[in-house]
Amino acid sequence: MRYSPLVFLLPALLLASGCSTEISLRSSEEAVTTSATAAEALDYSLYANVLETYVDEAGLVDYVGLQANPDDLLAFNASLGDVAPETFLSWSRETQMAFLINAYNSFTLQSIIDQNPLKDSIRDIPGVWRVRQFEIAGASKTLDNIEHGTLRPEYQDPRIHAALNCSAISCPVLRREPYTGEKLDAQLEEQVQIWIEGTEGMAIDRENGVVAISELFNWFGEDWLPEYGNTEEFTGNEKERAALNFISQYLSSEDADYLREGNYQVQYLTYDWDLNSQP
Repeated sequence: MRYSPLVFLLPALLLASGCSTEISLRSSEEAVTTSATAAEALDYSLYANVLETYVDEAGLVDYVGLQANPDDLLAFNASLGDVAPETFLSWSRETQMAFLINAYNSFTLQSIIDQNPLKDSIRDIPGVWRVRQFEIAGASKTLDNIEHGTLRPEYQDPRIHAALNCSAISCPVLRREPYTGEKLDAQLEEQVQIWIEGTEGMAIDRENGVVAISELFNWFGEDWLPEYGNTEEFTGNEKERAALNFISQYLSSEDADYLREGNYQVQYLTYDWDLNSQP
């Protein structure tokens, strides 16, 4: 079931308006629809400068340099909290998704450089996903709130897993430009292609009859079921077949045919949590 993006911002709207929490969701939606005006998307120029300056072609990050010069990143992240809830709701679905993906990635960068000295892995930062909160569109949200409480259930596009970057080597690479509503579909398609073609996305070993795929397909495999799960081709359990069905779209016809035949075992690639830092 796809929920309205209003679920994400309703607490902030109620707080700002002084309304009782007994107000119905329908009446809130109507009020927002009536009051919201068309607004331009957020200015991503500061964030674009951060990505162009501190992320290389391989998606690795110069955290040392960014930590020494954090002003653009911090200013951009502060601007995310300045976006009014009604402005967010006036955007298209694609613009909302781009905003949330950019926010997740930029907040993650801030979480890394706030550590002094820098940690070897994001997993070494206590509470990084579930405790630390950031201001975003009139609400205080953790990274988990943004990913698992909003993007995954409300927008239901499994390609976001190729765009969200957790600052680990095995995570899909950090894109060197911000996501935008008008380019989102093409950007997500390219991100998936880069991910699947890379060493951390999937690998086919015909000699040993093994197809290894990212652990992300294991951890969040249910996200691919609605669109890709209705298939008797491929092999493995339901989630694995859905993942392979999705992956096959980004392979050569020869490799895609091999996957559909199903004469192999499915394994998961070891997830490298080391920081995706430049050497």
